[in-house]
Amino acid sequence: MMTFPDDGFEQENANSINAEMSAKMNAEPFSASSGHKLNWNQASLNLNQQGKAYVLVTIVGVSGSTPRNSGTKMVVSQSDTFDTIGGGHLEYKAIKQARKLLLANKDCQSIEHFQLGSQLGQCCGGNASVLFECFAANVIHIAVFGAGHVGQALVPMLAGLPCHVTWVDNREAQFPLNCEQYANVNKCVTDDPAGEVSTMPANTLYVVMTHNHQLDFDISLAILKREDFHYLGLIASDTKWRRFQQRYKHREITNSLVERMNCPIGLEQVQGKMPMEVAISVAGQIIESYQALLPEQQGSQQNHQQKQSKNKGIAWQEVKQLILQHKEQESSAGANDKANETVPQFSVKRAAINLTTHSKLPSEDLAVMNDEPPIETLIENGAVK
Repeated sequence: MMTFPDDGFEQENANSINAEMSAKMNAEPFSASSGHKLNWNQASLNLNQQGKAYVLVTIVGVSGSTPRNSGTKMVVSQSDTFDTIGGGHLEYKAIKQARKLLLANKDCQSIEHFQLGSQLGQCCGGNASVLFECFAANVIHIAVFGAGHVGQALVPMLAGLPCHVTWVDNREAQFPLNCEQYANVNKCVTDDPAGEVSTMPANTLYVVMTHNHQLDFDISLAILKREDFHYLGLIASDTKWRRFQQRYKHREITNSLVERMNCPIGLEQVQGKMPMEVAISVAGQIIESYQALLPEQQGSQQNHQQKQSKNKGIAWQEVKQLILQHKEQESSAGANDKANETVPQFSVKRAAINLTTHSKLPSEDLAVMNDEPPIETLIENGAVK
């Protein structure tokens, strides 16, 4: 048996892994469609709006007999699947590979080739090339305190951005009736809005614009005491802001923390006092702020730029030629030395995409015939540079 470190198990404990996977399959039948109300298109939209990670799995090429045609798609999230690419061992391996990509939580793409008969033990016996597109979860969290006129104008704009919004107020009647239509907005009605600050994750972007000056102070004070905010905007007049600064000083809040606040809130270039004008100004400042946050989450601005330069993608003509070359070399290798299952190597320049071949071990034959989950060996041809 051939094993690789990426497979996560060694040969001696392969039987126990297979037994564990079989138990999971018996506990929860493998079905991409059972209990799912959304198709892949609806699911990807919903997951994207919620900022959750997912993988879009697409059959990009087929030959011979296959369960589904080219263009068939499904979506895999961390805990669910939507639609199907045909079920069976092909879909089982596709879901496992998608879940591996989700663990890294990075935007990436890869193409993998499956021989359904010789490699996966499916009786249809054709070939399928599958594209995996992983969309990482966003970690931008915005907390809006206040559901007044400006808040009602601001939140719908934030709902269209790649972020998660927590909207807090102690007056339930202030929230619009259509608030639930925003998948990435969580409405929070509480008698203690300031207490919600402690529940927010680090690097949250805070917008404080309630109907009560004392409540604004309590909320902003709680945020300042945390010291881990990425953005803190406070709506206030000049008089209110001066009073707040004096009160912060009496509460032993350092000047360096207060100087990180944005007050007056919003972009200076956007003038006006109408709720929509203020909301647009605030939204622009928030967008500017979280754009600066993204490189920090990925390491550094330099690494982010290097990553972008390396991931320029590959033309579809090159992908087609690569798959054809792969099939020809695979057939040639199988004819020359089928017992050794030689895996052809590829070198494609200027292409930020992975081409992987999945192969079935001889020990999987019985498991596949018995409809049990097989022991997976992942043979990689190497990342395409």
